[in-house]
Amino acid sequence: MAHPDRRGLPVSTRSSIAAAHYREGVDLMLAAWPGAAEALDAAIAADPDFALAQAARARLHAMRTEPAAARARITAAAACVARGGTERERSHVAVLSLAIEGRSAPALARALAHLEAWPRDALILSLPLGAFGLLAFSGRPDHDQARADLCERHASAYEADDWWFAVSRGWALTENGAVARGRALTERGFSLRRDNANGAHALSHALFEDGAGTEAEALIAGWLPGYDRAGILHGHIAWHAALSALERGDPDGALAIYGEHVRPGATAGLPLNVITDGVSLLWRLGAYGHVVPAGLWDEVRAYAEPYFAQAGFGFADAHMGLLAAATGDRAAAESRIAALTALVEAGTLAAGPVVPAICRAALAFADEDYAACARILEPAAAEVVRIGGSGAQREMIEDTLLVALMKAGEVGKARILLDTRLHRRPSPRDARWQARLTA
Repeated sequence: MAHPDRRGLPVSTRSSIAAAHYREGVDLMLAAWPGAAEALDAAIAADPDFALAQAARARLHAMRTEPAAARARITAAAACVARGGTERERSHVAVLSLAIEGRSAPALARALAHLEAWPRDALILSLPLGAFGLLAFSGRPDHDQARADLCERHASAYEADDWWFAVSRGWALTENGAVARGRALTERGFSLRRDNANGAHALSHALFEDGAGTEAEALIAGWLPGYDRAGILHGHIAWHAALSALERGDPDGALAIYGEHVRPGATAGLPLNVITDGVSLLWRLGAYGHVVPAGLWDEVRAYAEPYFAQAGFGFADAHMGLLAAATGDRAAAESRIAALTALVEAGTLAAGPVVPAICRAALAFADEDYAACARILEPAAAEVVRIGGSGAQREMIEDTLLVALMKAGEVGKARILLDTRLHRRPSPRDARWQARLTA
C-alpha cells in the first residue's frame, strides 16, 4: 500500500504511522532541525521494509560523517526497494547510494536525470544544492549558476508556499548574484517555517551579500536561542554573526561568539563545518591584524587531526593547508601540497590547481612573504570558486590576497580589488581599508 510523502509522491509502506514519521523526518532533515533521526528511526520501527525511510536515515548518517552506519542503512534500503519498490523509489535509492559511496560525479548525473522525471523529490533535489552540495563540490567554476538554473528549471513543480523550495531557490539566486530577488524569496520561505535552520542560514547569507551585516547579527541574536545546540547548523549560524562582528571592526565580539558557539567542543556541528569555520575565522582575525588568543589554533588542529588526512577534497584541503600554515606545521603543509599536485597532474582533483595554490599562498603569508603570496594568488583568484562552499566562505581567500597586496606595497592593485569588492558588496571593513589606502 502506498502513502504520500510531503509533496504528494507515493511511498511504498504498509503503515500509515511509518509514512507519517517519514514525512516528519524528511521535513526535519531539510530544515536541519533536531529530531530527524528519531522520526526516521520510528518510521523504520513501524515498517522495517520501508526503503525510503532506510535511505533517508542513511543520508542523515552520511551528513553526520558516520560512513559505516550510512553504508549499512543504504544497503538495507537497496534490499528493501529490490523486493517491491517503484521505479521512482529504486532511482531514489540508487542516487543516494552513489552519493554515500563517494561517487560524486555519477551521483550528480543520476540525480539530475532523476529530477527530470520526479522534480518534486525534494530529498534528491537537495543533494545538488547548497554550499556543500554535489554541484558546489563538483569543481565546476559555474556551480553557482548551475544551482540557480536547476531551481528555475523545476520551480513550476513546487507550490508557492513550499518553505523548503523557497529557501533553497532563494539561496541559489543570492549566491549567483541576484541578491535582492534571492533575499526576498529566502525571507518568504523562512517566514513559512521559522523552525528551520537552513532558512536562518540562507537568510544570513543573503544579508551578508546585501551588505546588511547588522541585520544579520540581529536576526541571529533573536533566532539562535530557540535552536537547540544539538542542531548541526547552530555553530555555523553563530559563525555568521562572528563574521559580521569582524566586518564592523569588533574582534572581541567575534571571539566571544566563537568561544561560546563555534570552537570545537562548543558546537555539535558537522566536522567539515567545525574545521572550516574555526580555520576561516581565526585566519581572518590574524590577517586583519588582530591577536588570536593563545591555544585557539592548537585546539582546532587537535580537533581536525582525525579528519581529511587524505588529500582530494578541495574545500577541506584548502582549509587544512591554511591550518598547517597558521600552526607552523610546514611538513604537513608541504606534504598536502605534494599530494594535491600529484592529483592535479593525474587529472583527478575536481577543483584543480587552485587548491595547492591556496596552500602554497598560505605558507607564504604565514612566512610574511606577502609579495610571494600575492604572486601565487593573483592568477588563481578567478578559480577559487571551484573549491565550492559559499561566497562568504571563499571571500577569506580574496581577503588574503588583498592583505598581501597591501602589505607588499602593491597599492594600485589593492585599490582596484577594493573598488571591485565594494561595487559587488558594501563592506565596512573594505571601506576602512580603502580610506587608509587613499589617505
